[in-house]
Amino acid sequence: MSITGEQVFEYGFLLQIKEDAALAAALNDYLTTRSYLAGFSPSQADQQALKLLHRPPDPQHVHALRWYRHITCLQQDLSPDSSRKGKRVQPQWSPPAGTDVPQLRLYNSLTRAKELFVPQNGKKVTWYSCGPTVYDASHMGHARSYISFDILRRVLKDYFKYDVFYCMNITDIDDKIIKRARQNYLMDQYKEKQPQAVQILKDVMTARVPFQARLASTTDADKKQMLERLDAAITSALQPLQAALESKAADDIVQPLAQALLANSKDMLSDWLDSQFGSEVTDNSIFAILPTFWEGEYHKDMDALNVLPPDVLTRVSEYVPEIVEFVKKIVSNGYGYESNSSVYFNTAKFDACPKHSYAKLVPEAVGDQKALQEGEGDLSISADQLSEKKSPNDFALWKASKPGEPSWDSPWGKGRPGWHIECSAMAGSILGESMDIHGGGFDLRFPHHDNELAQSEAFFENDHWVRYFLHTGHLTIAGCKMSKSLKNFITIKEALAKNTARQLRLAFLMHSWKDTLDYSPNTMELVVQYEKFLNEFFLNVKDILRAPTDITGQFEKWDVAEVALNESFYDKKAAIHVALCDNIDTRTAMEEMRQLVNQSNSYIASKKGAKLRPNRMLMESIAMYLTKMLKIFGAIEGSEPIGFPVGGQEQSVDLESTVMPYLSVLSTFREQVRIIARQQKVMELLVLCDDVRDVKLPELGVRLEDHEGLPTVVKLVDKEILLKERNEMVKMEEEKQRKKEEAARKKEEQEIAKLAKMKIPPFEMFLTDTDKYSKFDEMGFPTNDAEGKELSKGQEKKLRKLYENQQKIHKEYLLSIGVQSGEAKKN
Repeated sequence: MSITGEQVFEYGFLLQIKEDAALAAALNDYLTTRSYLAGFSPSQADQQALKLLHRPPDPQHVHALRWYRHITCLQQDLSPDSSRKGKRVQPQWSPPAGTDVPQLRLYNSLTRAKELFVPQNGKKVTWYSCGPTVYDASHMGHARSYISFDILRRVLKDYFKYDVFYCMNITDIDDKIIKRARQNYLMDQYKEKQPQAVQILKDVMTARVPFQARLASTTDADKKQMLERLDAAITSALQPLQAALESKAADDIVQPLAQALLANSKDMLSDWLDSQFGSEVTDNSIFAILPTFWEGEYHKDMDALNVLPPDVLTRVSEYVPEIVEFVKKIVSNGYGYESNSSVYFNTAKFDACPKHSYAKLVPEAVGDQKALQEGEGDLSISADQLSEKKSPNDFALWKASKPGEPSWDSPWGKGRPGWHIECSAMAGSILGESMDIHGGGFDLRFPHHDNELAQSEAFFENDHWVRYFLHTGHLTIAGCKMSKSLKNFITIKEALAKNTARQLRLAFLMHSWKDTLDYSPNTMELVVQYEKFLNEFFLNVKDILRAPTDITGQFEKWDVAEVALNESFYDKKAAIHVALCDNIDTRTAMEEMRQLVNQSNSYIASKKGAKLRPNRMLMESIAMYLTKMLKIFGAIEGSEPIGFPVGGQEQSVDLESTVMPYLSVLSTFREQVRIIARQQKVMELLVLCDDVRDVKLPELGVRLEDHEGLPTVVKLVDKEILLKERNEMVKMEEEKQRKKEEAARKKEEQEIAKLAKMKIPPFEMFLTDTDKYSKFDEMGFPTNDAEGKELSKGQEKKLRKLYENQQKIHKEYLLSIGVQSGEAKKN
């Protein structure tokens, strides 16, 4: 009635009715079939009908009363006396206060503080990471950096949704590579000549002279210990060969001893051969064989660790022309100089420039000649080479090649790149004048990364080549420093032989990426327990979700327990987000995840204790969230929405969905058999059912868990884990049986000892203690001590108690063997 443009209200029939009650009744009947509350202003028909009523309709006339109130209210709003003007309007809306949203901060080595992360170009993040120097097997020190950076990269990409462009290098030209390649080549040549035992002994003795001189002059404790171990190994193989040759032993005895000496002294002999003939190795291809092999092994290791490959991989050997151009630009900008066909960076001139600063990362290390020389390389620190520099702090951009070193053409003559320039030229070629993130190990800060920064900013003439510098912490082996040069390291392959790639990653996740991580049996045992803890939760949730239900049955009523757990779930998600914003603190995130699982386990246990099913949708939400986070961290591969993959990462089919229907049928059948067997007391069937659970199915990677009054839980678990659990259970049972037998044996011994004591008549019990007593009365009770003195009252009282107790137990013994009470009383 009140809509603008609505048909005219047919109120004319009301004019014929004079009585108010009848008028209201007629109006109510009319309005029953009409729409009368739409709109915000009364029509003319509304106003005319309202004038006919002298008072509000009675309550029984519901429609008429509602219409009356609505029109009356509208007229009041339009009245000149009303404080409200115009049409009725919505009340003012007040937005919620909200809370502060955490923002990502990263620990930046350039400031040694956590800084707000702001990429230079929107959501795009450019990242360069120092890769391996490939001259030997990749070890856990490499894993420390590459797994940690893989975690950070995944979190930035998959959690914070940045578009990460990741570039990494392979150093395949380096002093270590050159020296190792020459040594390997010369050692292979030596072996091909098949030297006789006498020659091997002679060469080892010759090589041992400079080796022992080096051992004597070494002051570094760790290096000295390493050299002493090598010397001891040589001695242990040297003496048997010398003895065999002196005794003119047969060739079949001498040759194996000679080969053993050759194996034990390989490092020492290789070093000696290199010093004698290294300068004769001139073919560049010889220096490519070693890094090519170890790069391949590195990639295999990274794949095994589930480390994502870089978007771009650069090799030094492929960027020599770019490196030459990079050095030329630095020289033309005034920050480099040539000296004896090498080119050096002028640190003093660079540092004197107002817009530049040398050693941004570790300024306190400037002048540390030991660190600087390690950065230059073993082949580049001779007295002649060091004298070529204007300052000891200067470092090589381009090195003139000596005989026995690979070389490339350059404006300064045949040479090879310096170590630090490699990364600058390659990163600059790919990422340009400035990058968002540069990463590497903590020990690369000075001089490598500080020199990288200096030469790159000298090339680009800026002061922001890197915005955020991230450095991973050290890795120790059971508390000890790890070093490849000290031969104190564990290869990645060795680590993977002891633990899975997931377990190694979990170990890194459970520690801060920038702090020291101790790789030890204790650390890995905690990791294994954490993984098992998570896996059991996922398996329990999968069992809950397998319970049959229809499409509406999955929506269950929430009680106090569900509301409380859900609130905790959201609190934990918020805490995990705060942790990841705080320098990607996975250690705290993993602990929050542990607490969430603990709370969920308590909820599940309380429901099962009450013989109720846990809320499936709540459990599914929690399990899917945890799985998603572990996938982001790289700890789970595959498309399964919940939990760890079953059957290994290489499993090509969804094993769980394939076999679980059959296992459910088997489990139900077994339950029914057990019920019948118990009712009819057929113990043989119960034994067979236990055998299926404890022996047969674990061999197939299936665990059955029987719960009184509840359906059997079926879980798919890796076969190796189940067999390990079964072996541990067998050991526990064996230990339990051993302790039981030991307790029975001790009890038997105690019974025998007790019986032997009971057999002794009280009058004989002290007679053998002649070292304590010298006289006894007629009942065998002591009266004098060994020196002939009468016993004191205190001593006598104490002995009397012992005597009376013996009387009592001896009497019991006599009664037990059927002696008459009189005789027992007499004794």
